[in-house]
Amino acid sequence: MFSRKHRSHGMRISGKFATGAAGVGLAGLVAYLCFWPVPAEPRSWSAPTPPGYTGAHAPNAGLAGLRDIAIGNEFGPEHIAIGPDGKLYTAMTSGGLLRMDADGGNQEVFASTGGRVLGFAFDAQGRMIAADAMKGLLVIDADRRVGVLANRVSAGDPIRYANSVVVAPDGTIYFTDASTRFAPAEWGGTYEASVLDILEQSASGRVLAFDPAAASTRVVAHGLSFANGIALSSDGRTLFVAETGRYRIWKIDTAARAVDVHGGSPQARVLLDNLPGYPDNLMRGREGRIWVGLFRPRNPAADGLAERPFLRKILLRLPRSLLPLGKPYGHVFAIDEEGRVVADLQDPSGAYPETTGATETADRLYIHSLHARTIGWAPR
Repeated sequence: MFSRKHRSHGMRISGKFATGAAGVGLAGLVAYLCFWPVPAEPRSWSAPTPPGYTGAHAPNAGLAGLRDIAIGNEFGPEHIAIGPDGKLYTAMTSGGLLRMDADGGNQEVFASTGGRVLGFAFDAQGRMIAADAMKGLLVIDADRRVGVLANRVSAGDPIRYANSVVVAPDGTIYFTDASTRFAPAEWGGTYEASVLDILEQSASGRVLAFDPAAASTRVVAHGLSFANGIALSSDGRTLFVAETGRYRIWKIDTAARAVDVHGGSPQARVLLDNLPGYPDNLMRGREGRIWVGLFRPRNPAADGLAERPFLRKILLRLPRSLLPLGKPYGHVFAIDEEGRVVADLQDPSGAYPETTGATETADRLYIHSLHARTIGWAPR
């Protein structure tokens, strides 16, 4: 049996070993947080002070108590639109595109791209034009055949993150390439790529135009921090574009060519700035309305890191669950073409997750979502 002296000596050795191990572990953690390679190189930018929910966005419960349309094992109705056949179409996380009656009946898989469609529209021939984050700009004909319209601007300029799309009356297809830095196909999906892009703030997003007659693509505008939703003005001369990473919506001339939105050009001007959340899809509604979905509210902690790129780089080394994304909060609102808010619907409970947009018909307002397992809607 050891003596008390021996036991005390052993405990001191054990304690020193534990302290040393803890020190090594702490040093390793600090080294990991400070030096482990990450793909993004965050840049400093000046974030405006969050306005909170005031004025036109004063708190309300207009979006609470949504009704649901079941969608089976699918989830993530990120984009919803009415087709020329009067059917409801929606894009799912699986890559499937569902088609159904307005009340959700007679559901079927219209097509599957094998990627992730984030936005779609229909051309004059009734074909679906889809922005697939993994595949590029696609076309799906009446026979449900999927083809690629464009996956690059030029030989050395790929389309990395096709996001939202609109078809002009003259047939030109305008769409957003959210990030030229981070492709979902290369970085674990749309969410991870968006996190990398928004935390980096290199503003590599852009607006592209595809000419079907010439089968060519050009850059309309660039310099956007995660270029997202897109809509067309009633006269077809202006694009409305959501810049998710900097909480604003732009007006950009359709005739613009390779305009840097930060260069002071009259062809690109901010319509709405300093929004209370992250703007996502833009959808034309009735009576001239343009519906905007706010994915989540802003978090002051995230804005506080705008001018601290080193700390944002540390964030990228942490589990994504620790990111300062803001609490769940349902919110869609409508504006006119001058940027005036004409409707605002909120659900402070965030019961319907990640409200990315709204589709308005004569009878219903359908709510888009990145992760919901149903389609939410409210009667009009």
